[in-house]
This record gives sequence, structure tokens and C-alpha cells, in this order.
Amino acid sequence: MRMKTQEKLNMTMLCDFYELTMGNGYFKTGYKDRITYFDVFFRRVPDNGGFAIAAGLEQLIEYIENLHFTKEDIDYLRGRKLFDEEFLAYLENFRFTGDIYAIPEGTPVFPREPLVTVRAPAIEAQLIETFTLLTINHQSLIATKANRIVRAARGRTVLEFGSRRAQGADAAIVGARAAYIGGCHGTACTISDELYGVPAGGTMAHAWVQMFDTEYDAFKAYCEIYPTNATLLVDTYDTLKSGVPNAIRAFNEVLKPLGITKCGIRLDSGDMAYLSRQARKMLDDAGWTDCKISVSNSLDEYLIQDLLLQGAQIDLFGVGERMITAKSEPVFGGVYKLTAVEDEAGNVIPKIKVSENVEKITVPHFKKVYRFYGRDTGKAIADYMTVYDEQVDDGKDLELFDPNATWKTKTVYNFSARELQVPVFLGGKCVYSRPTLEQIREYCRREVDTLWDEVKRFDYPHKYYVDFSQKLWQIQQDLLRSKH
Repeated sequence: MRMKTQEKLNMTMLCDFYELTMGNGYFKTGYKDRITYFDVFFRRVPDNGGFAIAAGLEQLIEYIENLHFTKEDIDYLRGRKLFDEEFLAYLENFRFTGDIYAIPEGTPVFPREPLVTVRAPAIEAQLIETFTLLTINHQSLIATKANRIVRAARGRTVLEFGSRRAQGADAAIVGARAAYIGGCHGTACTISDELYGVPAGGTMAHAWVQMFDTEYDAFKAYCEIYPTNATLLVDTYDTLKSGVPNAIRAFNEVLKPLGITKCGIRLDSGDMAYLSRQARKMLDDAGWTDCKISVSNSLDEYLIQDLLLQGAQIDLFGVGERMITAKSEPVFGGVYKLTAVEDEAGNVIPKIKVSENVEKITVPHFKKVYRFYGRDTGKAIADYMTVYDEQVDDGKDLELFDPNATWKTKTVYNFSARELQVPVFLGGKCVYSRPTLEQIREYCRREVDTLWDEVKRFDYPHKYYVDFSQKLWQIQQDLLRSKH
């Protein structure tokens, strides 16, 4: 099931006001129909990681398909007394007619390469800037953070628990979706299951235990109501002196007579390494070797990593605020930059943004992005950006060079090349075969597996190179020289 946010709220006006003033200006200066090319890209991986995970394309598609201005929107704009009536009349029948190319959700991505490329008339391309960045930035951020946390758990179950600390309702709902793409096994957010199919689950809070006269009564009642899903929260009063013993008693008196051996306990406070080890021993000594231990409480990839290094006996991690807000670095710095225009004859004219800050110099032109894989290893070697009309022959050796240090070269051989971007919209029509969320998640897992472990390190990861073709590099250099 897919949620269409626009059925609740028309997102067309979710734009920066300058997109409308510029659109009106394009209309008045005769540029409204000029074909433009914009790239969405980012300059740095959050948390100084080795790679990011692309996400948010599904919501971008829904937005583009539902673009329209209502009568109320037009009345509001007319009331601002800034816009020509001809421009407002144009907006009354507005729809997206351009092309969009994108790297599929779940793909590991790297700085400078275009996650999304928009080819459209100037007004259309400008108007969709804010929402495009909003959805790609947010979900890519959460998917990236989730993937770090899942990798830290080393195969153990990770659930997203962050709704109550998310930055608003939409952040909670699509954040759970992005976390699932990144590798989480499910969520506590019920609506994300209903709308997107992210598996939702949960058992009890401390209030359940406090509601009963005794901790044991609370545990016994829960086991009786949910005998096949009995995970008991054991830290309300004293984890080792009462919580775990009372859980064992409830398991013995309710579950054992039913022949049920699968159950669980959850720790939500205290020293997780020590408590989990002690709890594991107590459970095993009582014969409950199949009882799983889950933990929650301000977890992130570093704490999970440390807990496992300390021998913590944990089967499941519930991760909340530090995942859903990407607390360590809560901004994915994606930008939306003009890279080319077409002249009246349809020729593509590259454009560049120059800056004294080298990392802010844009990569001009309408481009392709290739990923090279070693045929012998299946591992990703490098990404390679070319001008749109170039073809890569992966049957021949290819010399790569670092665009920032051209003397650094490397010859790749015995490799296969895959073009990363795929058509999503052509002539305003969606041509993309939209995968299910499960397919996206599995694709993400496979693609992350193609990265070398050195790239996946949390601290000081190996730099994965995004190289330029000679033609693309030369165009950039020529434009830089022409601007000085």
C-alpha cells in the first residue's frame, strides 16, 4: 500500500517563495519554456562515513504526479500583488511535463554524483526544488543512519522506536520507511505499517507493570493474553532482583504448560552489558534458553558496537531518537544546482557555479553515472561520471584519474559497468516500475554487500572514488577558466 500525502494536503505550495518569484520572472523575460537541467547531489557523507544510502524517490514520484495549484492557491498568490495575471493563469493549468532521472532507492551513493537529475522547462524545474530536496535529504539521512546502526548490530535484529522523538508526524512516518530501507527489521510506528508495510510490533511499557498490584501479576496477565508474543519489560523496579525472576515465574506458570518456549525480556535502563549477561545466565539456568533479550535506551551505532565488544548478551536492539533524528548529524546536505540549459536548437549548454570554496564548485553538464564492479570479486571499484553522450566500454581497460589530483591515476580492468541513474519521468509521465518496499530493502542489502569493508568502517573509512571522464573534466576546467 502506498500513501499519497497529497490526498491529505496539496504539497504544490510547499516551495520556497523565490521559486515563485523566479518563475514569474522567467515568464516575463521569455525563459519559461527554456529547457534546464538541475542535479540533486551532496558534498559530504554524514558522520564522516564512507557512503550514504539514497532514499525518498517514492514520495518524490507521488509529489510530481499530484502537482497542481488550487483556486485558493491562486487567490493567495494574487493577494500578494507580485505576480502577473498571465503567470497566474499559467499556474491554473500547471503540471510537470519534463524528465526526471534518479538513482534507485537503496543504492549506496557518494558525494558529488547526481542522485536526481531534472530536465524540464525553467519554471517547472525551479518549482519542484524544495520538495525534491526535502524528501531526498530526509529519507537518505535516516536510511544512512539506520544502515550504520544495523551494521553495528552484526546480524542481530534492529527495530526503529523513534516516533515520539521525531521532528513531526511526517518525519516519524516516512522516517520509519527510510529506516526499513536501511536495514531495520521493523518499527514501533503503527501507521508506517498500515501505509507502507513496514512491519510494526511492540509489547508493553512501564505503565502496564505499574497498573497491577505486583510485577508478577502484570507479567502473568500479559503472558495469558499474548502467549505467543510475550516479551516482558523487566526494569520497572529492580531488573535482577525482581524483574527477571518474576518473568521466569510467569513463563513457568503460563507458557511452559502450553509447550511454548519462545519468549523475551526487555531492558530499558541500567548497564546493558552487565544486566544482559546476568539475565542471560538466569534465564539459561531456569531452562529458558530460547528466551530473547532485547534492549532500548538511547542507543546508536557506537554504543551497540561497544556493548557487543563487552560481551553483552543481546538479541534485539530497539533504537529510537538517535536514529529517527540522526542525532549525531541531523542534516543531509543535498543541494539542487543548475548544470545545463538547452539553446533554441536543442544543444545542451553546460553551466557551472564557481566558488572560492573548492568543494562548492559544481560539476557541469547533463551527466551519466556509472559504477564499476570487479568481475572476479563482485565488489564496487569506483564510480565514474561522464557527459550524457559518452559510453563506457567495459570490455576494455580504462584509466581513471582523481579529478582533484589528476596525477593520481589507476587502470581498471576485468570490470563490469552499470549505469546508476534510471528514467523516472519522461515527458511528464512516470515510466519507472516502482519496486515494493521489501524489494528496495533487499536491493539495499545486496548493494551494500558489494562495498569493501574498508569503505564501511565507521571511523576513517577508505575514500571511495567518484572519478570524471576526460571529456567531463575538460569541460569543467574550460568553464572555470572562462569565469576568471
